[in-house]
Amino acid sequence: MAVLKVIEILASSEKSWEEAAKKAVDIAAKTLKGITSVYIQDMSAVVKDNKITEFRVNCKITFEVMD
Repeated sequence: MAVLKVIEILASSEKSWEEAAKKAVDIAAKTLKGITSVYIQDMSAVVKDNKITEFRVNCKITFEVMD
């Protein structure tokens, strides 16, 4: 039986929410092994001069706890 852990990560991108989510997983993967899923809990954006300038995601990343 596997033991899993969930962490919460905030990430952002100037291009899209999808890219922000990919960045969150890429950065988490530098220090975590066995990532099994990512759940996008919230999405938001920064608006300046009536234009979206930054896309933000609040992710929950699940990974397997190793022995």
